[in-house]
Amino acid sequence: MLTQKENFLATIGKGGQPDRLVACWEPMRPIGGDPVFKFVRGNRVRGTNSYDRWGTYIMFPEDAPAAMPLITPENAVIKDIEEWKETVKVPDLRANCSEGWETAQANKAAIPDDLLSMTIMGTGLFEQMHMLMTFEDTLCSFLTNEDEVHELIDAITEYRLEYMRLIVENLHPDMIVSHDDFGTKNGLFLSPEVWREFFKEPYRRLYDYLHANDVIVMHHADSFGEPIVGDLAEIGVDVWQGVLPTNDIVRLTAELDGRMALMGGIDSVIDRADSTEAEIRAETRRALDAYGELPNFIPSYTYGGVGMLFPHVEPIICDEIHRYNLERFGIA
Repeated sequence: MLTQKENFLATIGKGGQPDRLVACWEPMRPIGGDPVFKFVRGNRVRGTNSYDRWGTYIMFPEDAPAAMPLITPENAVIKDIEEWKETVKVPDLRANCSEGWETAQANKAAIPDDLLSMTIMGTGLFEQMHMLMTFEDTLCSFLTNEDEVHELIDAITEYRLEYMRLIVENLHPDMIVSHDDFGTKNGLFLSPEVWREFFKEPYRRLYDYLHANDVIVMHHADSFGEPIVGDLAEIGVDVWQGVLPTNDIVRLTAELDGRMALMGGIDSVIDRADSTEAEIRAETRRALDAYGELPNFIPSYTYGGVGMLFPHVEPIICDEIHRYNLERFGIA
């Protein structure tokens, strides 16, 4: 029987021979306590509102599941894309996050050898862009100010690359989970052609760096992504995590032919306070019956990290996957 780490690596590799399905995030452990995460997101405290390091207004109501940006024409960091260099102050990560890594290093050392260590990096290139101006202005700027948008994305890419460098230099995790949602449940925010023009090469640069340092690339996007799946594989995404069932997972798996693993398929509609065990098991089993025999597939809920909003849901999902594994492979 393979260890959880061995089984995960066999699942995501072309031609690998896993001996069972991976159950959500079970083979992975996040490394907590790194200085960059604290510097960038440490001000997000439940029950408070604040401004982040970029100047974006962040709301975190007491009863909210997570912090959310609120960008209006009045409080937007970028009010005129042509003047973005005058108002955007890119946080200096190297100056503020070069020390204080001991806690995170100890946390990584405590992760068992049969599991993968991982760091989660939220707010990707597109997300960071639309956290600096209203969403409407963000989308319009791709049509009206191509040169300025390229420059802004280049600046955000440099910032994100420095983030990755600090993580790799000080922790060198097995995997980095890189977040950037590109669409809704049923479509992309940008046409595939526009996405390729503005984001494909910047992301290739980031993921080339990670691969050059032997770090697995897991890209989180819990959205519709069918039109750019081949592009994600081409630029070095090892695992597309967060694949909603509105994507044609069966067809995409055949098209990818082992170039990229898919993780998701379980609809988050079951993550409710009133969801029953029977309902949770039924949705999990639906996904397993639909996708469980596909190569390079990891059944999972689609959020971009370990845990769900309502704590009774995740253990039932994982237990149903274990039941499926016992039935099909004789291994729980």
